[in-house]
Amino acid sequence: VDLAAAGYAVAFARRYLTWRASEPIATAQSLEPFAGAHMQSAAGLVLPAVGEERVQWAEVVQSREPSRGVHVYTVAAQTDSQGVRYLTVPVARTAGGSLALFGYPAFVGPPASTAAPPAPPLRPVDSPALEVVVRRALANYLSDSPAELAADLAEGARVSPPSAPMRLLSAEHPQWAPGGGAVLTVLQAEDGLGARYALAYEVDVTRAQGRWEISAIEADPDA
Repeated sequence: VDLAAAGYAVAFARRYLTWRASEPIATAQSLEPFAGAHMQSAAGLVLPAVGEERVQWAEVVQSREPSRGVHVYTVAAQTDSQGVRYLTVPVARTAGGSLALFGYPAFVGPPASTAAPPAPPLRPVDSPALEVVVRRALANYLSDSPAELAADLAEGARVSPPSAPMRLLSAEHPQWAPGGGAVLTVLQAEDGLGARYALAYEVDVTRAQGRWEISAIEADPDA
């Protein structure tokens, strides 16, 4: 992944979709470093008589490589006047390694998506002791209670709790993840503002000296 090229595409999209009709020269000047002398002024953007548009956030959501050295990035940009817009931006590297706009952009639709499919059936956990340990560990993990959580962690295990503590309200019966060695649990949690969330956690478990221990919770902080 060429992070610099993706960032270049986002930077162009931000400038291309941020304009004020009363300041056409400023808009043209902001796009001049991208367009250069071989494209229309302001990369072909002609402003309306009145109005303005600003980008609130923008990020790459798709990419393809139509030819060697050329990447076309689809940038999703939230604008204050027209909602989310999707813009493809072709980017190439010159012989010297510099990034360059490789043609005009294009407005497109969002990547194809559909509703979440049903989860595949999994083998339920049939150990009450394991279920108790998983629930207790998740409660301490969400509430950022490191001392209590440490009691259920395997030797050498490292976890990174959420930055904003939450309260565990309920948890469904855990199921074994494909391949074993980890269990999946869907739970309900509440944050400090009172908002409630349905969350799914994968918890790696191991058995040591006759007791269940937690070796990881959802994310590896060292990865």
